[in-house]
Amino acid sequence: MRIFTWAIRIALFVLLLTFAAKNTEPVTLRFYFDLVWQAPLVAVLLAFFTAGAALGLLAMLGTWFGQRREISRLRRNDPAGERQPAPAATQPPAAEG
Repeated sequence: MRIFTWAIRIALFVLLLTFAAKNTEPVTLRFYFDLVWQAPLVAVLLAFFTAGAALGLLAMLGTWFGQRREISRLRRNDPAGERQPAPAATQPPAAEG
């Protein structure tokens, strides 16, 4: 299984590397107020992908901090004597055959 995952990683890396090598032409982005930015297409795509990932993580932070606060509140309200152990995993009955 480990060899399979490394093969997929290497194939994905080679695929992205060839994509980057074929898209090095400069592109021009025109913003408001006559602001112009010229950069290779790969750099522009990487910048916008990174910005999207960062915005996604930023949008998730509120929920994450709220859940952490709720977990700590629940732990504070749970006296140590009332904690119940996790139920033991049960195995299905063996098939007769």
